[in-house]
Amino acid sequence: MAQYLPILTMIVLVILFASLSFTASILLGVKRPTKAKTAPYECGIVPEQEPVERFPVKFYLVALTFIVLDVEIIFLYPFATVFRSLGGYGIAIMGVFLLVLIVPFAYLLSVGALDWGPVRQVASRIDKPCPDSVEYRDYAGRNAVAP
Repeated sequence: MAQYLPILTMIVLVILFASLSFTASILLGVKRPTKAKTAPYECGIVPEQEPVERFPVKFYLVALTFIVLDVEIIFLYPFATVFRSLGGYGIAIMGVFLLVLIVPFAYLLSVGALDWGPVRQVASRIDKPCPDSVEYRDYAGRNAVAP
């Protein structure tokens, strides 16, 4: 137990430092909001108009799934190099690890979180009959008809 005491001490110090930093910034921070301070700002450009639509939440689900699967692969590689020396216990623990990570991934698949790509859009268009002319908007926003 004595060998883990420095690690435990470091964890406690990090948690204390983070919580005290947030508390101090909330209590001691100057609160003078102005129009310029509360305006949205990105990459040095003040936005001229509101975005057309919000960013889909499904993107974040896919991104988090990608990160989880990357972490899984990072842990699988060292396991694969020493799995014979671990025996049955090592295989059981890795099975639990994989189960904990694959169950949420299976849930995302069942909910349809990964069904938002172009293949889904193309498949939905295939069922519809093709019109003689297609109406679309050009770059200026005017209605136009394809030849």
